[in-house]
Amino acid sequence: MRRNPFEELEEMLDRLSSQVEEGMTRGGGLPVPGDVAVDVADAHDEYVVTADLPGYETDDIELTLSEGTLRLEASHEERTAHEEGQYLRRERSQRSASRRIRLPEPVDEENVTASYNNGVLTVTLPKESEGEESKQIDID
Repeated sequence: MRRNPFEELEEMLDRLSSQVEEGMTRGGGLPVPGDVAVDVADAHDEYVVTADLPGYETDDIELTLSEGTLRLEASHEERTAHEEGQYLRRERSQRSASRRIRLPEPVDEENVTASYNNGVLTVTLPKESEGEESKQIDID
């Protein structure tokens, strides 16, 4: 007797779903264009968000915190050609990147700090009370 093709399809989708979940938990997921690789650590009394943003200047990065969500956006101007001629190969993209990180607990928005060093952005968010309004975060 022949198997139901829908059962075979369902089994295949279950296997695929398991593989995707396994890859994401091990950090081996495929990069999505415009996505920023981040680590979020719970350091008992604060959250520390670390993001890889190589090639950006501090002025290219915008951080906002609103209703328990940290929004990170980075962009810089497109370069049309090398200063002294044309490109023969161009693999270093000039792209925008963004990421939204939902925080599990309210944070003290007035004491959030951010620093950017060697292409790595570090945002420290002390845990405390929930705020209602958006707050712009300056990067040192």
